[in-house]
This record gives sequence, C-alpha cells and structure tokens, in this order.
Amino acid sequence: MINGNVSHWWQQIGAPAPRPELPGDLTCDIAIVGAGYTGLWTAYYLKKAQPNLDVVIVEQKHVGYGASGRNGGWLTSAITGGREQYVASHGKDTAERFQRTMNETVDEVIRVCAAEGIDADILKGGEFNVAYTPAQEKRIRAYAASEAQWESSGLRLLEADEAKAKINVSGTRAAVWHPNAARVQPAKLAAGLARVVEGMGVRIFERTTVSEIRPRTLLTDRGTVRAEYVVRATEGFTAQLKGLKRLWLPMNSSLIVTEPLAPAVWDELNWNNGEVMGDLAHVYMYAQRTADDRIAFGGRGVPYRFGSKVDNDGSTQERTARTLADLLYRFFPQADGAAIDHLWSGVLGVPRDWAATVGLDPATGMAWGGGYVGTGVTSTNLAGRTLSDLILRQRTELVDLPWVNHRVRKWEPEPLRWVATKGLYVAYGMADNSEYKGRQATSPIAHMANLITGKP
Repeated sequence: MINGNVSHWWQQIGAPAPRPELPGDLTCDIAIVGAGYTGLWTAYYLKKAQPNLDVVIVEQKHVGYGASGRNGGWLTSAITGGREQYVASHGKDTAERFQRTMNETVDEVIRVCAAEGIDADILKGGEFNVAYTPAQEKRIRAYAASEAQWESSGLRLLEADEAKAKINVSGTRAAVWHPNAARVQPAKLAAGLARVVEGMGVRIFERTTVSEIRPRTLLTDRGTVRAEYVVRATEGFTAQLKGLKRLWLPMNSSLIVTEPLAPAVWDELNWNNGEVMGDLAHVYMYAQRTADDRIAFGGRGVPYRFGSKVDNDGSTQERTARTLADLLYRFFPQADGAAIDHLWSGVLGVPRDWAATVGLDPATGMAWGGGYVGTGVTSTNLAGRTLSDLILRQRTELVDLPWVNHRVRKWEPEPLRWVATKGLYVAYGMADNSEYKGRQATSPIAHMANLITGKP
C-alpha cells in the first residue's frame, strides 16, 4: 500500500512536470496565490473575458498539490454549510437562487471540460446518500421531507429495495438521490485546467512560497509580485500566511482506494452510473466508483493538528487506513479481501461558521475565495466566475449571491480550537457507534458533555 505521495489521483497520471520558479520581482495585472481549482478557474474566466490581461499564478508546490488533487472527486451542487443559513439573512428566494446556480455550476464544469478537451473521467450520475441505522433512517426521512419544500432540489427518497438496486449497500434502510452531481478524477481536472490556462497565456510559477499578502503585493521567498489585484486561493493552507492563522481552520480528510474490482463484484454492487455516495453518519463517509473500477472511499482520519499545522505529502497514520477499510467492507461485503492500494490525506479550509465565501476589497485590490469545507470541486468554479466578475466590475447575478463578501469571526486561539475540534469528533464517533448498535437517536453534544464530566 502506498501511503502519501500526494494522492492516488496523481500517482495514476504521474506527477506534473516541474514548472519554473518565480524568477524574481515581477509586475502583472492580476496575481493569484494557489494553483488549485479556485486559482485556475479564476484565471480561466478572467482570460476568457479579457484575453489581454497579464495573469500570474504563484504556487508553493505544484499545480493541484492541495485539496484540488486529493479530494474524493465529488462534483456536486451542495452549498457549503447548507442553503438554510441564507434564508434568515437573505430570504428563501435568494437561497433558492443560490441553489439553482450551484446546480447549473455542475453542468458548467462539464461543459468547459468538453469544450476545452479536458478528460477528467466525468460521469454525471447524481449524489446518493444511504441510511443504514434506525437513527440515520429517521434523519434521512426528515431530510427528504425538508428538501421537498425546495423547487431547486430534485431530491428523491428511495426505499430500501430501490436504493439497493442503485447501489447495493449492506443493511440499507433508505436512501436519497438527486441528479446534480458527477464523479470526477481530481488530478486530471487540475492538470487539464492548468494546460488550458497556460495556453491562454497565464504564467504559473511553482516551488514559490508566498509568506504574506499585502494590498496589491505578494511577498514570496523568490521575489515580490505587484499587481492591481491579488487573489488569495489558498483554502486549507491559508493558515500558513502571515496574519491569517485563525481565519480558516485546516481540517484533514483521508481516503483509501482499492485495487480494481472484478466485474462479478460490480454486478452485485449495482453501482454503474457514476453516482457519488455518502451516508448520514455524524462522521460521514464519501465514495466513488473510479473510471478504472476501484472504490475510492474517504472520511475523517485525524481531523485537526495542533497549531493549524498541515501535512507535506498526504502521509497518513495506517490506523486510518484500517478504520476506513473496515467501514468500506461493512458497506460492501462483496469487496472484502480486496487490497487497499493507496492511502492519503488532504487539508480543507473551515470557516468558523462553516460558510464558504468569495469577495473583493476594491480599496486594497485584495480578493479571496474559499472555506469550502469539502464542497470545493463545484464551488471553486462558481468562485472563479464570481471573482472574475468582481475584478472586472461586471454587475452580474453572480456578484449578488449571498456568499459574496461574507465575513466571519476568526477561530479561537490554541489550545481552545484543538480541544474543541478533537472533542467534537470524538463525540461524533461515540454517537455513530451508539447508533450502529441500535440506538434510535443520539446527540453528539450530549456525548461531548459526557466526555467533559467523565460519564460513560
């Protein structure tokens, strides 16, 4: 089993050929920090709108090194933190419009990939979430009832037999499915986008670390970049920038991928149409059937490292592989015995209120996009289009969406954020274990209180 080396996705296609480092001080129209999806999509739409713009991307490692090259490959329309948060602040009509825009964004990514010749193994089969305990079934039925009130949802409740006919998960009690999602090979998407934007004249400088973002200025270890606008597209690595350590919490998520499974196994699993799959646990999992017939299966390993530290190459404790493999085999007994070929982790950005944001301060020229909390494969495209409109002063519907210029307070200092995060995920795990043993409903908050008081 390979551990780390960024991700299985990059191992599959080979690490990208090194691009040049920043050659020294430089001036351009727009400077972007981070060559992940947010930075690449922003560059793409800026150059589409104004081909003469001088756009530069500065990346500390290589294209798609962060979450963009390590994620579970869910191109789905989920709004980070849920659309309901925007009902109180902006009204239901605005929240509905945001959801329709996210639905359309899934198709926009597919459209661009087809138009630009990016083969990212995309297959649009929708999003499938399964309930396999009584407590999860209760939650999933309540969720389906709530979704029925939204015109933009498209979600269907599936009873056990219909659900197992779509994806045969052991112990299925019910499931939900909606059409606005697709499977994608993350590294292929990142590599393809980089190729396209370079063909449009965007310069990408790798192995160049930005230490601080100032108004219209990037300070790096290889020179200073000055631009009319600077875009922070650093997601889970934002905490490494001066003054931003507490802005977004870097949360780790881990994945395993099996060896290719035999056709007979897939015949039993009924998983044939590109559906991405999750569950209703508190510590939820996420999975896809890859284009080469593997199961990529993810969930939380060590969710947070003290002091907002981030990993170097995705190396992960092997006990995380065992935990994820046990869960995978419980879901799919037909795959029991299949070898785990690769284990890795990635880091994502978590705002204090779990709401993603995109914005621009015209006075300083500083723009940003991120805080996707794991929904970034789609959200980054919308962020890129929105940032392009904001920078070019286009009054479009995108710049009026409720996540634009959303601000949130910073996370607490250490050790408070480490204690809170670790305690929460321990409580989540205890709640899930109780539910799996048959408890009808659990409260992670009650479990956390028990941890504090020493009760069982």
